[in-house]
Amino acid sequence: MKIGIVGYGNLGRGVESAVSRAEDMELVAVFTRRDPSSVKIHTDVPVLPYSSMGDMKDQIDVMIICGGSATDLPEMTPVIAEQFNVIDSFDTHANIPQHFENVGKAAAAAGKTGIISVGWDPGLFSLARLYFTSTLPTGNDYTFWGRGVSQGHSDAVRRIDGVKDCRQYTVPVDAAVDRVRSGENPELTTREKHTRECFVVAEEGADLAAIEEAIKTMPNYFDEYDTTVTFITEEEMAADHSELPHGGSVLRTGTTGWDNEMNDTLEFTLNLDSNPFFTGSVLTAAARAAYRLNQKGQTGCFTLLDVPPVLLSPVSPEELRAHIM
Repeated sequence: MKIGIVGYGNLGRGVESAVSRAEDMELVAVFTRRDPSSVKIHTDVPVLPYSSMGDMKDQIDVMIICGGSATDLPEMTPVIAEQFNVIDSFDTHANIPQHFENVGKAAAAAGKTGIISVGWDPGLFSLARLYFTSTLPTGNDYTFWGRGVSQGHSDAVRRIDGVKDCRQYTVPVDAAVDRVRSGENPELTTREKHTRECFVVAEEGADLAAIEEAIKTMPNYFDEYDTTVTFITEEEMAADHSELPHGGSVLRTGTTGWDNEMNDTLEFTLNLDSNPFFTGSVLTAAARAAYRLNQKGQTGCFTLLDVPPVLLSPVSPEELRAHIM
């Protein structure tokens, strides 16, 4: 399979690494909106201007789009799907249905296949929620994220006047997780489930109190959480917060039996040293599925919920039945 990457930030680097490990894939090119000469990659393939993508439509089987969900992917994925099979990691949960529709129209009209919202949440966690709710219909769902760096929240803090850099960690409240695992089936508020920790490098002379207040009261990001703000130096940021770990757990607790007398707890957990490198690996597996779906004539838009799991694997169905089942 011939793979192209659009965008070369943290996620693009993760995809590049994952493709290099896949024996059934070959990276053909990286496309960027920056000056290509300024983009240094690990593998020996060309870095090309975003505008030249159309020249490669007969040389690339699947394009993996590594842009942001806020503004990049809603515009880019439908347009690129007019020429390529596509994968993206669109993660604005509330807007997935509209994005699915937009990509689906473009891909179906072009005879292409797209798989959107690929990653671990949405993505693998979505699958866990589907399996759990289908097999344990009487129960409650819980999702905990972290402890890990939220890149979107970190970026939101960086946009505050006087902020030079930020790492924001999402942290599950241990007491809440313990209550769920014990089978208590608690009703938990947003504030009871997670806290947020911000490590901020401020501009020289910036009003630290004003920055802290702006963070803690930011709607849709921090105002519903107990948030701590710690100001650090650039040197401390580089030494202590240069990595991008993340992870979390999906849990479902519920009952089975004639009188709901049997209590069950289901859990799927990830602990990731690198969020973008792991997410890049999920995107790469999905690229394999998109190629195979397209080869079967199944065009339009899909999510991981729609994809037969066997299509994600480089191993044959016969081998999977013999060794995975």
